[in-house]
Amino acid sequence: MTLSGFIAYSTALAVAAVIPGPQIVAIVAHALKSGYRRAAWATAGMVLGDVLYLATVLAGLAYIAETFSLLLIAIKWAGVAYLCWLAYRFWTSRERLNIDEGEDTGHGKNAFISGVLVTIGNPKSILFYVSIVPTVLDLHEVTLLDGAVLVLLTALILSAAQFPFAIAGARARLSFQSPRMMRLFNRGAAIGIGGAAVSIASRN
Repeated sequence: MTLSGFIAYSTALAVAAVIPGPQIVAIVAHALKSGYRRAAWATAGMVLGDVLYLATVLAGLAYIAETFSLLLIAIKWAGVAYLCWLAYRFWTSRERLNIDEGEDTGHGKNAFISGVLVTIGNPKSILFYVSIVPTVLDLHEVTLLDGAVLVLLTALILSAAQFPFAIAGARARLSFQSPRMMRLFNRGAAIGIGGAAVSIASRN
């Protein structure tokens, strides 16, 4: 695989990563609700979801999108259900903010799994890896070493694009101290996350 191929893939991925979508919404929501630690676990799960999609395409298994369409649909709706649940939690959340992040350590696994579900259920991710990647890469020329490099590039680019949102959200949560501000934020976040769920649900 040539250097130009790696550059083309990295550029396409970076552009796709910075476009706002359900993943960014979920990261910020985790950060504002529970702090950086939980948001970081969710972000790591989303990165893994992208890596799984890339590995599937590189293995020449893009036909899974058709062969196992019912499974992908089920995963998509699992992601929608999670976002709806998250929106409900925000809408009904208390109006006081608990700054202590120690309570989040036991929920890291749940945040990680939810991050994977959000990515796998996101039509934008499916479109990128199944439709766009084959147009910027010649999959027949990708060696095992090339695949490893692409996986590493994917993890690095997505981490660089998404972790800053977790950090910014965790810092911003300290500004929401008054009950009125928390109520406004919680309702706004619930509407935003609910909108992301509707966006995923309405796309094929």
